[in-house]
Amino acid sequence: MSFKEFTLTNENLKEKKEEVLSIIESNSKESEELLRLEKKSYKSFLTPFQELSLKLEFAFTPISHLNYVNNTKESEETYNELLPVLTEYSTKLSQNEDIYNTFKEIAKNEQNSLTKEQDKVLQDAILSFELSGVGLSKDKKDRLAEINLKLSEKTTNFAQNLLKATDAYEMEVFDFEDVKELPKSDLEAAKEEKDGKTVYKFTLQQPSFVAFMTYSKNRELKEKLYKAYTTRAPENDEIIEEILALRNEEAKILGFKNFAELSLAPKMADAPLDVVEFLEDIATKSKPQAKKEFKALQEFANANGFKGELESWDVAYYSEKLKIASLDVADEAYMPYFEKNQCIKGLFDFVNRLLGVTFKKADTKIWHKKANAYDLFKDDKAVARIYIDLEARKGKRGGAWMNDWVTHHINSKGEKVLPVAYIVANFSPSSENSLSLLRPSDVVTLFHEMGHALHHMLSQVEEPFVSGINGVEWDAVEFPSQFLENFAYEEEVLKSFAYHYETKEILSDEMIEKLKISKNFQSALGMMRQIEFSLFDMKIHMEKLTSNDVQKTLDDLRQKYAVIKPPSYNKFQWGFAHIFAGGYAAGYYSYKWAEVLSADAYFKFIDQGIFNENLSSRYYEEVLAKGGSRPAMESFVAFSGTKPDADALLRLNGIT
Repeated sequence: MSFKEFTLTNENLKEKKEEVLSIIESNSKESEELLRLEKKSYKSFLTPFQELSLKLEFAFTPISHLNYVNNTKESEETYNELLPVLTEYSTKLSQNEDIYNTFKEIAKNEQNSLTKEQDKVLQDAILSFELSGVGLSKDKKDRLAEINLKLSEKTTNFAQNLLKATDAYEMEVFDFEDVKELPKSDLEAAKEEKDGKTVYKFTLQQPSFVAFMTYSKNRELKEKLYKAYTTRAPENDEIIEEILALRNEEAKILGFKNFAELSLAPKMADAPLDVVEFLEDIATKSKPQAKKEFKALQEFANANGFKGELESWDVAYYSEKLKIASLDVADEAYMPYFEKNQCIKGLFDFVNRLLGVTFKKADTKIWHKKANAYDLFKDDKAVARIYIDLEARKGKRGGAWMNDWVTHHINSKGEKVLPVAYIVANFSPSSENSLSLLRPSDVVTLFHEMGHALHHMLSQVEEPFVSGINGVEWDAVEFPSQFLENFAYEEEVLKSFAYHYETKEILSDEMIEKLKISKNFQSALGMMRQIEFSLFDMKIHMEKLTSNDVQKTLDDLRQKYAVIKPPSYNKFQWGFAHIFAGGYAAGYYSYKWAEVLSADAYFKFIDQGIFNENLSSRYYEEVLAKGGSRPAMESFVAFSGTKPDADALLRLNGIT
């Protein structure tokens, strides 16, 4: 069995675009042909119907991916030209009453012969059709189609505005005193020669921004960079209002009170107020500790010469100093032990010990020289392929993510199709003079994204619509990723790969213990920040709001929950791509909701042994291998034997 090859470049973008357009046209015709079948069954109708979707996904995903990792004028134009066509196609398909009625008919006629996977495909699809307005009048369907088209356009505009604003900004620093505390690798990345003089350039890309905010003592320059970061893409203010209005209208047309209700319809959580109550309960339990953490930070800063009250742009610098003083943990001290390629190898070794999966470098074409591909083997059989691209660069969307390209399934010919996934991040870039050295938090991110990828790649489900991460409730999809990230600081794991890239010295027991303790350094502050984001997301989707209302909602939440009050010019929402350009609208709470599952599962391994063969086998078979073929809670209980304990979330974060 062979893997789908990534062959897309700027040179053949036009050809790939034509292929996508051709597939859309042929898919429309083939859908009509399927509807003309006299006897429609799961095998004769549903199986080929799923394959039509996969064929389009195979062709378009590389275009979308290339636009994110190697953004050029050509990739952006191609992506923007295809998006409205794809949106129109998917909207028409999702509102096709003949297809919807066929699905219902098959579900009724074959209810006693369907497998559980097949039944889940049908039930998910029927709900999806209904949430797309399949039974509505023509004028309402037409309006929904217009809304979907506008939403795809506006969310794309949001993302592109953010990318361009991030790439466009540079701050030059001329005085070495302002950067002398930066780690060597960050200093080398920022260093340039200009008119015979050394200058240090800092950008809004994560590695550069975080390095300067964490290690520079120049408050004036830090506020300058902070302000640039928190006021990026002001044109997104108007786009946010338009997106919210469109989503609210969509929900009303579909019979929901608001978009939050619509968003939760296919999720684990039952109602928006249940989510709000869940988040507010965590906030109530976390805020006292968060206030103590900030008080300790303020007192430490004042004791070390800082005058007055800490501002948002001071926090990273003094937090790092306090972490060093109280825990003797400094990112700079750990980074030499976390060279990028060592970390990848260490992650592979850990996954091998945990799940019996091995990784071998694949000889295949890739979009960038700093990316690599690996084939996964289990029981000496190739089971998946993964592409890994971890270094920050211009033209690459910020953040870190896993993207699925090919999904494990059995096709209509009875052949097994092997899955393919991508992991992308923005860690410190390597150069001729320096390696890519990761912060401890970067290592956690790498493990997190691999958790997503394993969920996708180790699926044994035969039906593509519920295989891997497909069909998994959105508020459970973070479970496997958070589960895996929790092991990043475990001694048994770190000892296998954390060694100094120059001296080859293994990370000491003392440093590992300090790192584990530091995992919950200011954890309550971090918890309050995530709750603020989650409540903001849920509340702005519970009613129709203008941009002024959006700002007031954020201000009110900050007043109630933010322990560190940001300046009034901080327009965090302009860069909140998760909900305005991603899939987390009225779903950002998912990180905390799923963390209850992941924390409970993690402690089972900690309490019974990390490499417990019985636990690992159950996790593989009941969670990863099952993909989205059954409700996430059912998979969790099958693995665990009990429902998750909500207090595990607080235990994980060291909150009492």
